[in-house]
Amino acid sequence: MKPSHSWHTLSIEQVLEQLHATSSGLSTEEAGRRLEEYGSNELASADGISPWEVLGNQFKNLLIVILLIATAISAFLGHAIESIAIAVIVLFAIVLGFIQEYRAERAIEALKKMAAPFATVLRDGDEVRIPARDLVPGDVIRLGVGDKVPADARMVEVMNLKADESSLTGESVSVEKQSAPLADETLPLGDRNNMVYSGTVATYGRGKAVVTATGMFTEFGKITGMLKTVRKTKTPLQENLDRVGKILAIAAGVVIVLIVFFGLFRGEPLLEMFLFGIALAVAVVPEALPAVVTISLAIGVQRMVQRNALMRHLPIVETLGSTSIICSDKTGTLTRDEMTVRRIWTGGRRIDVTGTGYEPKGTFSAGQEQNEIFHPLVEFLRGATLASDARLVEADGEWDIKGDPTEGALVVAAAKAGLNKDTLGREWPRINEIPFTSERKRMTTLHQGPDGWVAYSKGAPEVILASCARQRTEQGDSTLDEEAVRIILDAAKEMTTEALRVLAVAYKSTASMGDAESEMVFLGLAGMIDPPRPEAAEAIKTCTAAGIRPVMITGDHPGTGQAVARELGLLKTGHVVTGAELEAMSDAEFEQKVETIEVYARVSPEHKLRVVTALQKKGHVVAMTGDGVNDAPALKKADVGIAMGITGTDVSREAADMILTDDNFASIVGAVEEGRGIFGNVKKFLMYLLSANTGEIGLIAGAALAGLPLPLTAVQILYVNLATDGLPALALSVDPPEPDLMSHPPRNAQKGIFTRPVVFLMLVGGAWSTLVNLCLFTWALESERSVEQAMTLTFLCLIFIELLKAYNFRSDQYSVFHKPFVNKWLNLAIVWELMLLSLIVYIPALHRPFGTYSLGAEDWALVAGLALTIFPILEIGKWMVRRGWLGPAS
Repeated sequence: MKPSHSWHTLSIEQVLEQLHATSSGLSTEEAGRRLEEYGSNELASADGISPWEVLGNQFKNLLIVILLIATAISAFLGHAIESIAIAVIVLFAIVLGFIQEYRAERAIEALKKMAAPFATVLRDGDEVRIPARDLVPGDVIRLGVGDKVPADARMVEVMNLKADESSLTGESVSVEKQSAPLADETLPLGDRNNMVYSGTVATYGRGKAVVTATGMFTEFGKITGMLKTVRKTKTPLQENLDRVGKILAIAAGVVIVLIVFFGLFRGEPLLEMFLFGIALAVAVVPEALPAVVTISLAIGVQRMVQRNALMRHLPIVETLGSTSIICSDKTGTLTRDEMTVRRIWTGGRRIDVTGTGYEPKGTFSAGQEQNEIFHPLVEFLRGATLASDARLVEADGEWDIKGDPTEGALVVAAAKAGLNKDTLGREWPRINEIPFTSERKRMTTLHQGPDGWVAYSKGAPEVILASCARQRTEQGDSTLDEEAVRIILDAAKEMTTEALRVLAVAYKSTASMGDAESEMVFLGLAGMIDPPRPEAAEAIKTCTAAGIRPVMITGDHPGTGQAVARELGLLKTGHVVTGAELEAMSDAEFEQKVETIEVYARVSPEHKLRVVTALQKKGHVVAMTGDGVNDAPALKKADVGIAMGITGTDVSREAADMILTDDNFASIVGAVEEGRGIFGNVKKFLMYLLSANTGEIGLIAGAALAGLPLPLTAVQILYVNLATDGLPALALSVDPPEPDLMSHPPRNAQKGIFTRPVVFLMLVGGAWSTLVNLCLFTWALESERSVEQAMTLTFLCLIFIELLKAYNFRSDQYSVFHKPFVNKWLNLAIVWELMLLSLIVYIPALHRPFGTYSLGAEDWALVAGLALTIFPILEIGKWMVRRGWLGPAS
């Protein structure tokens, strides 16, 4: 029997009838039979993946395959050292990828931890405690304060029961439960107040419920199912590198075939041309590229940790830089998840209260009067506190609330005025109480005051007003006539329109509880809200300036979401959509509107997933922030899933790519800036490496086509690729960011790294290097120098040009003379390379393996002079880019 989705619309009798159950529970025998039929009340495990499967995936990377071929080629040529060097790089990339991909998908395990380990259930008419995994549909469970709900269930009896459902729905306030049926079948989870859901927590009162769904049929189970089906797409960087690998493979194949063909056509020996082609293949592949990419991202990750952003997957670092939309949960992400009194109406005056969260610091202001604490305000705060059960506690300098968050907000407001709950409790001890119920919508407590018994009552404004005959003013008590009631209700309505949750407080001097809730004196109103984080508004401004559009997605009420979004500056068009409205839209209609919607309210996990998917279809790179279980599927689906490290659930953290260690929305901005900087640096060293390889390919291909000897030995080619190219490229990966990094819109992820200006500069640099070195090699041979001498001059000139290119490619727009030596690591890399080069040239033992000789001053001057010509050539190219002749640079 598949559980119905409309249990909330049925009466208790209908629910029990459909489940073939009674209010006194199931028999042990029947429960055992159903356990066999439905299975354990547990979440299904993820499909396992073997280590060999993960290892095999690493070899699907085309660049890795090319490097393995290069390793085999080097070994075939008899160059053991070179083949070992390439193999080490390949092994490094494979092992790192294996470790990352084999990290278990522990989100489902985290969901299991959130499930209740035990449940109190009625079996054979008796109340027993059993493992929660043994629950079945039709079981009747009891819930009390602090109990974790073990399965989805329909309420049968309710005694003031409230449940914290924030981890599932995003609702910041505990939900009051009742047992009557609801008419609307399409109600979102947060409004089905006659249901309780697995993994949520009872925070107040008690109740009895009949289990309607267990295991994978629960709302948590559905989230688990979504987590299993959501698949990550490749990041822009991974797609770009895959594209590079394919281009290199095609280029290598075409060039090698052509050169071998022309050689054979000229009558060259087959074996010699085969070895020539192999050497060229080695030149085509930038062996240092995987290592430099990996190390660059790892360094970026370390920098992000310092900015309170912990990355779980390396390639995501670069994806942040192209993020165009941040879908943010409201509760706990944009807000503090701490209910706070913002406004009080008492004694005919409106009082604004400052301070956010549970820290008892803030002021009371009425118009121009600051910190105005007058007599009616004191009485109101005292009554609100005494009629509350919540307590304000401090631990290690952090303030927190024990009890209901709404009551906690009142206790904190009183503490801001110097009224301590414990002190009030001793001076006005509670004697009796009438607890809150969803039917009564109020709570009344009786206290022994200095002048006798006093009753305090708090609840819904219309309910409290109906029991009042007078109101407290600064001049004393006055009659509560129709005009006075209208003024109070208008004040309450004004607070409600600003998405404040409103409670009223009244008191009465009385002798018993029997008449405590009649002829009361109205004390005032309190309006409260889960306030926005102060730093979130500034972060949203920065995002907007950087061309990133923030979107709020919340399970809370539309009015609350709209008010918070407006206060943060997130709501500009006023376009707010609820989950029900979203449900009514077709995919085509929604995709038309998705780019204009700024706030989504009362949404379910499926809706969040749909929003992320629709935005991705529009070509956006989507970041999703969240902290609850309800955020996990969308976090996993998003291009960048961002979880909260402090308040976030294990589920959200395991599903995310990035974790904010300070739960601060503002830290995302810093992470985006780092991401943009990292992408810029990846572009720099790719330009550098590929331009260098283009120069090498052109040199060897040109020599072959011209019928010249091989201008470089295989050892020299590998030295250039591994040693000379590697260190400067690594230094470029930590290059300081360009000054306008956060003043332009995010780059188009579809364009990738290789825009026309980038390709133009790479080809210009490579072509000039080819031309200069080919001319030098030809001249050296014609000037009656030996082939070894000509190769040495060409080898040194090639290295010099590539070292100078490293400075040129620090930017694809700015001149090389714009702060040329600001990158100290690049300076050190160049000095180190020059030192190594001098050893290769002047130590006789290295002459034979590297095919070099000791150069004189004239040869050095010739090599340096030719290499310096790369500066004006690339400067002209950048001038053309700045003029926009080649289109946008990114």
